[in-house]
Amino acid sequence: SKRANEPFVPVNCGAIPENLVESELFGSKKGSYTGSTADKKGLFESANGGTLFLDEVGELSPATQVKLLRFLQSHEIRRVGETEARYLDIRIIAATNRDLQQAMHEGRFREDLYYRLNTFHLQLPPLRERKPVIPNLIRYFILKNKEAQGKEIHDLEPAALYALTKYPYPGNIRELENIMEHAIVLSEGGIIKLEDLPEYVQVEAREKTVAIPHTKDN
Repeated sequence: SKRANEPFVPVNCGAIPENLVESELFGSKKGSYTGSTADKKGLFESANGGTLFLDEVGELSPATQVKLLRFLQSHEIRRVGETEARYLDIRIIAATNRDLQQAMHEGRFREDLYYRLNTFHLQLPPLRERKPVIPNLIRYFILKNKEAQGKEIHDLEPAALYALTKYPYPGNIRELENIMEHAIVLSEGGIIKLEDLPEYVQVEAREKTVAIPHTKDN
């Protein structure tokens, strides 16, 4: 799109402390709260011209949901402590692992915000339903951790790969990434073996046995 070369700003809505979420997202004026020693540009402004990715959007408080809805309707924000509105040109992408329709019924997520965000909906199946992509993700996480851990991994033991493809991943891709970090730390000689994986992942491979029936000679 026309925004391909513009800023892409990801935000984990569930990781921002509640008392800081408004200033983190929309910015703040110097002196607007204790510890505010300078004007601060928020994440919305940082994404101006590009894309703001709101991950775990279902974690936003009702008060922040109202401000997000106001932006979606007017494309304007106000920094904390300011009265001046700032117009921004941003594409919003939101993601969540929560059932937002259920959250609406329970009064935890605004219905008008849900329909405003839901202009184009993509349903991403859990990792356990996309097993063919696991080998590619494994290679990606090995490369990602190469510099961080200083280890060169060039092979996976077949039993380890089998266990990784059979595990159901209740924590989805983040869990696979953590499992790979664990395995890379324990690996030796550039090979990830079955015993390098967490015990709960090893179970599938260890339980795969071939039963050979005994026969009596007549």
